[in-house]
Amino acid sequence: MKVKLIKYTSEPERTVAMAARLCYSSVGAEELSEKMTDEQVEKLVKKIVGMGHASTLEHVTFTFAIEGVSRVLTHQLVRHRIASYSQQSQRYVAEHDFEYIIPPSITKNAAAEKKFTELMSLIRKTYDELTTMDIPKEDARYVLANATETKIVATFNTRSLLHFFSLRCCNRAQWEIRAMANMMLKEVKKAAPLLFKNAGPSCIAEGKCPEGDMTCGKFEQMIKMHEE
Repeated sequence: MKVKLIKYTSEPERTVAMAARLCYSSVGAEELSEKMTDEQVEKLVKKIVGMGHASTLEHVTFTFAIEGVSRVLTHQLVRHRIASYSQQSQRYVAEHDFEYIIPPSITKNAAAEKKFTELMSLIRKTYDELTTMDIPKEDARYVLANATETKIVATFNTRSLLHFFSLRCCNRAQWEIRAMANMMLKEVKKAAPLLFKNAGPSCIAEGKCPEGDMTCGKFEQMIKMHEE
């Protein structure tokens, strides 16, 4: 899996602070941004995040290039609707030698892995045979597995990212999208450490687990992991 932050709003924290200050100022956004010191920006961003003044966070976006993930993952990812996605097309891109993702639970079981890889080989062969029979790629793709590797570009604003992290960094999230979410979180923390200081699963962001009886029971471990 490869996750790279390829673009984000310039001076993200200053942008958020400027937007928040504008709500209570008679002067324009550009003038406000120029006048605020780094110390004022830091203080205001911490206050905004602490108060949950979340609308101002929507002015800052982050774009990720994601590779080496399965269609299982992207089917989950696009359920986060306040985001923009561009995914590699199986209609136009041939999948003759498609790569695939094998879940760790399967790689730990030799017999299960053998069955899995044999099926992937059969699917590849069937896909190839269909295309040689003049079946268009857009129809041949119907035999492809959810395990098929894909690539996607995703753009989130800060508010939607924080919500995404609260759900997908959770121990109860599916393993593949959880791994991706944690990689995304590391990337944005480098770019905007103040905005994402307390980002992560709900237990980190809110100080308690919202899962009730379904909790993973690893609250202390989660805190330690995200501090590191």
